[in-house]
Amino acid sequence: QVQLVESGGGLVQAGGSLRLSCAASGRTFSTYAIGWFRQAPGKEREFVAAVNWSGGRTYYADSVKGRFAISRDNDKSTVYLQMNDLKPDDTAVYYCAADLGRRDLLALGPANYDYWGQGTQVTVSS
Repeated sequence: QVQLVESGGGLVQAGGSLRLSCAASGRTFSTYAIGWFRQAPGKEREFVAAVNWSGGRTYYADSVKGRFAISRDNDKSTVYLQMNDLKPDDTAVYYCAADLGRRDLLALGPANYDYWGQGTQVTVSS
């Protein structure tokens, strides 16, 4: 069992930055990968970024590559998503999710993730 709580969302102007946090509890944090997803109104949930158990392997959606950075602090059981140069198209509810089946490999599909947080709203104004 894993509990995930996101924080750090808010309203920001285009070109601005936000850092999202995902605090985990339950199962030992360093035994699973974490992914960030987002869902805009009327759209399907889409993959944003993922990080393996150690933080040494990451993967990004093309739409955020070069602007977003995912990292983790296993001592704090927390994953971060640093979002820079935000665009109005980045507006969405952002979710973190735990993939207990993979420690090192990174999955892109939401169905591969076992536990989800409640989400945090990110709104980027033009």
